[in-house]
Amino acid sequence: MVKLAAKCIVAGDSTVGKSALVQMFCNDGAHFQKNYTLTTGVELLVKTVPIPETSDSVELFLFDSAGKELFSEMLEKLCFSLAVQWEQSNALCIIYDVTNEQSFNNCAKWLEKLRTQTSRMHMPGVLVGNKTDLIGRRVVEQKQAQEWAETNGLEYCEISVKEMENYEAPFHVVANSFHRLYKERVETFHSLV
Repeated sequence: MVKLAAKCIVAGDSTVGKSALVQMFCNDGAHFQKNYTLTTGVELLVKTVPIPETSDSVELFLFDSAGKELFSEMLEKLCFSLAVQWEQSNALCIIYDVTNEQSFNNCAKWLEKLRTQTSRMHMPGVLVGNKTDLIGRRVVEQKQAQEWAETNGLEYCEISVKEMENYEAPFHVVANSFHRLYKERVETFHSLV
């Protein structure tokens, strides 16, 4: 039985549903909060994810980061502890709103920011399209987002936090990818010994 710990940065524009997703996941879907206060820093939540078909688990330390440019710039300049957390992160989750094309276009900016502030060559990650319940307002097509994710080495999930659809998937993807990467490194190490 192996229990791993992974630091996962949750990033994306404001109002895409980052806090709602993290809260819903960590509270096992207990309830959807309709009124959120804007995240102005970083909120840390922790949840253990069991790895299927093993006795292993990954404890995810989820860093829900501010989406407003003003706050993210302030954090980069003023909050050394966040910079340290970003540098030491093991996984990433970038969220966009399927009804907001700008939030999707900004995923490239978030990914670049995350990758330039970490020292890891390969980090498990997932691109998440939220608000799929707003079918008539959708502007970012699934195929377009999935292709972008694949091009950038990310997994892809679509969810509706409000409707509690698939909200656990992004973090299970991250935990399983992190676990798989760990196992590959252990096997590589054993082959060298």
